[in-house]
Amino acid sequence: MKVDLGIWSKLTQAVIALVVIAVVILIGMTYVPLIHQNERMRREILRLDTELQKQDDIAKGLRADIDALRNDPDTVSRLAREKLGYAKPDETIVHFETNSLATAPK
Repeated sequence: MKVDLGIWSKLTQAVIALVVIAVVILIGMTYVPLIHQNERMRREILRLDTELQKQDDIAKGLRADIDALRNDPDTVSRLAREKLGYAKPDETIVHFETNSLATAPK
């Protein structure tokens, strides 16, 4: 047996629907800032990973330079001659000077 409550049954359905919508909106308002924060942190992680890769590349180059200086006497000899301006008996040293007029912007 169904009892017709008239407008009260429709109002009850409307109130239930509005409560459900309010709960969904409340959940959305709670989690949207967390989602945005998560996106910001992911972008920061990507930026830091890129920076880490650059620093790793620099470190590899420096390790290679250190290894060459420790183990390769030709590298040590060449570097000492460049820094001190020395030359081997059969070498010719050529120094290039920069012209301040040629490098000045016009």
